[in-house]
Amino acid sequence: MGYLCSTIENFKVSMKKDSIDIREEGIITEYGKDVLSTLLREHAYDLDKKEKYRYHHIFWATDNYEIEGDGFHFSDEIQISSITGKYSRLVRPRADKSLEYQAKRTHDKAEVFTPSWICNAQNNLVDDAWFGEPNVFNTQDNHTHEWTPRQDNIPFPTKTGKTWEDYVCDTRIEISCGEAPYLVSRYDTTTGVPITLEHRIGILDRKLRVVGENVRTMKDWYLWAFAALKSTYGFEWQGDSLLLAREALLFTFIDYYEAFAKKHHFKTTIPYRSYLLHAAKIISWNIFQMDGLKMVLPMTCKEIFIKGETNLFETTKDQLIKCPGCKNNDVHQHNGIKQLVADWNKTSWSKREKPIEIVEFHTLIQK
Repeated sequence: MGYLCSTIENFKVSMKKDSIDIREEGIITEYGKDVLSTLLREHAYDLDKKEKYRYHHIFWATDNYEIEGDGFHFSDEIQISSITGKYSRLVRPRADKSLEYQAKRTHDKAEVFTPSWICNAQNNLVDDAWFGEPNVFNTQDNHTHEWTPRQDNIPFPTKTGKTWEDYVCDTRIEISCGEAPYLVSRYDTTTGVPITLEHRIGILDRKLRVVGENVRTMKDWYLWAFAALKSTYGFEWQGDSLLLAREALLFTFIDYYEAFAKKHHFKTTIPYRSYLLHAAKIISWNIFQMDGLKMVLPMTCKEIFIKGETNLFETTKDQLIKCPGCKNNDVHQHNGIKQLVADWNKTSWSKREKPIEIVEFHTLIQK
């Protein structure tokens, strides 16, 4: 089982000097092409084509890149060649793009990102309810919007008897996640300012902090870090933002492992390559592309053709019938391409097997 070479440290430093952007070519060089390919993977399928286990890549779902030509149109899948080489700076965090481009995205898709202090305040409210007490992870100043992280370990069991394992496995989801600022907080998505590990406030950040405070061995860290990933979900319409979100979760996983390894003086502070690929697979299932109002891939609902008939009494014309879900405003009747997710409550996932229980996302909200 190989692990990443030490040159990754130089790679990460150079990235920080340039911008908050994660370079896809760097992922290939230091992590392997299979990791990037996994981060691009799309698990949805078209019921009519019976493609349940034929993997595709996420698609652009935006016209912002069509000026680049073939392969960059709305319905084109994002290929590795589309985001490397001369296109290596094409997909970047919103804060790293021009104000003109940001304004266009806001106009076209109402893309407005939330400052980290608001994400923190809202995540704090969720945790206040879960723990039964306020300010468990940090205390935020309502005037300056700055927050002070808790210095000692997060207290478990809670007053209601909940354990740290319960917290790590508690299912959370960010809807219309964009670059996933509620899930991970490597940087403020509105300003592009990096956030130190101690001050991070995302849902996955909090789970991984709890893992690091309650396990002692590398084996246990991986076990519970994977559990944290499995219980963290998000979906997004636009493919470029989705890729950025997936990359951010993977790099957050790496950041917390490195901190844990240094704390316990492990011989290597670099994640094993096979475990890193496993983390990318979980992320590809849990952070997915979807129209949140219809729970299908964006713009895939279709009209139904009904051929006209002639009988003794009448002749009917050919008809195009609107998608039943769109017509009846019923989320469970849309005929677009269904989004699949792994139901982790029903199965475990070893390093070399696919999840056994794969379900359509819209069925989960019925539970």
